[in-house]
Amino acid sequence: MTTRTESMATRMGFEPGYLIVEVGHSNDCDETLRQGITQITGNQFLTGDIQEVVDAVLLWWRDGDGDLVDELVDGLTYLSESGQIWVLTPKAGRIGHVEPSDIQDAAPIAGLSQTSTFAIATDWSATRLVARKSSKR
Repeated sequence: MTTRTESMATRMGFEPGYLIVEVGHSNDCDETLRQGITQITGNQFLTGDIQEVVDAVLLWWRDGDGDLVDELVDGLTYLSESGQIWVLTPKAGRIGHVEPSDIQDAAPIAGLSQTSTFAIATDWSATRLVARKSSKR
């Protein structure tokens, strides 16, 4: 039986075998969601200085964490051509809430397009970003 958390991880597009680098993990992150993702992928999160190309970047981001554009550009260095960056932010009214406009403004500067945003856990929202496709001439 699929749990709600596994269902949310599936909604995020994660599949068995995916490699995911996690950035910004702290004690306020949703551990149930993290477990659901690792159950689906069958892999633990990668962290720190990695050499692998990954299928996704999971970025836990809070107000005051620094420069979002820089963090997104860093995330792109790990990402496969078809990969995605998930920016997880505290929901409105929670400590560390990030205005959606902050993500909307940072994404195109970093060369990314926003595709969706939804509530992913009790205290967190998820925004999916993908690399913009260059036009072929």
